[in-house]
Amino acid sequence: MNKSVHVMILYILSHLGLIFFMYPGNIISSTEQGHWLPILLGIIVHFTFLFVYLKGLSFFPKKDIITIYTEIGKGIALLFLIPIFIYFMMILLITVRAYAEIITIVFLSNTPLWAIMLLLLSISTYIASNGVEVIFRTGFLLSILFLPIILFIFFTSFQNVDWRYAIPFDTDFRFITKRPYLESFFAFSGGFLFLGFIQPYFSYSRKSILWAAAILIPFFIFSVYIPILTFGQATSATTFLPYVVVVDAININWLMFDRVTMFFLLSLLSFIMLYLSLVTWKTLRILRHYIPSIKPVNQVITLSVVVYFLCFLIPGWEDIEKLFWWNTFLRFYILIAVPLSIYFFGSRIKRKDKNETI
Repeated sequence: MNKSVHVMILYILSHLGLIFFMYPGNIISSTEQGHWLPILLGIIVHFTFLFVYLKGLSFFPKKDIITIYTEIGKGIALLFLIPIFIYFMMILLITVRAYAEIITIVFLSNTPLWAIMLLLLSISTYIASNGVEVIFRTGFLLSILFLPIILFIFFTSFQNVDWRYAIPFDTDFRFITKRPYLESFFAFSGGFLFLGFIQPYFSYSRKSILWAAAILIPFFIFSVYIPILTFGQATSATTFLPYVVVVDAININWLMFDRVTMFFLLSLLSFIMLYLSLVTWKTLRILRHYIPSIKPVNQVITLSVVVYFLCFLIPGWEDIEKLFWWNTFLRFYILIAVPLSIYFFGSRIKRKDKNETI
């Protein structure tokens, strides 16, 4: 069954939930001027490995990456699937804990962290436990409900921009070695892996995924530049969530609500919970492959409970940042090694089949 539109929507929503929160702050902190270059470099890396990944998956129709690696060899499967599993666990842990902290800071200061983390985990786990079809249907529903709100707020956030702040355009490549820039790749790395997990269930065209990635380009650019064009580089660099601060400053006289920040954050949080459900589902797929004897229901409950209690081991935001930084090295391994390996094994098998045919 061809689900190109649904895959496009899920690809866009999962990335939007990651772009507007921490990504702008990372890019702004990585350089003082010419922010277009770090953004452009990240987009090029994103498109390069996405194309390689899609091309590699095309060699294995109706097979997910678990089956691909397993058929090549158990050692190869362990070499790639175990790091992917650890990476997914780190994503769940960091995302739940970090976004619970953000929710507390921004608009639920009196709500305890344990309640917010429980809400994020319980909803995402429930969606994931019902399978990938439910995740796709949920994504389609959320796009109808919240994408118009996100787009409306995105365009109105240009309200106070001063285009002179974009000057100067010149920059250098010193940002490449800086920690904030390396951390910014979290917005590019983990979002496309689900394409290799859904192949046994749905088919999709590679062109539609590349179009979805192209649609995200303005959001990557202006999520960084709108805070800079509104407040300037010096002020933007001091804010915790630059784009959220810009949204909080939007003034629309004809709107009956004083602040649109609440609608913006709730929309993005719905995308984050969808992203968490997708990561949970992928993690459970790997678990079921290696531990088939445990019932799926017990695996779902155990996974969510383990993640929930591990979140309590992170005392504060400084520790979240440390964990985020430690995960950067694994993030680049996943970003680079998985697409290249899928392409390498696929092209090798194709050449072998061609030689046997001849």
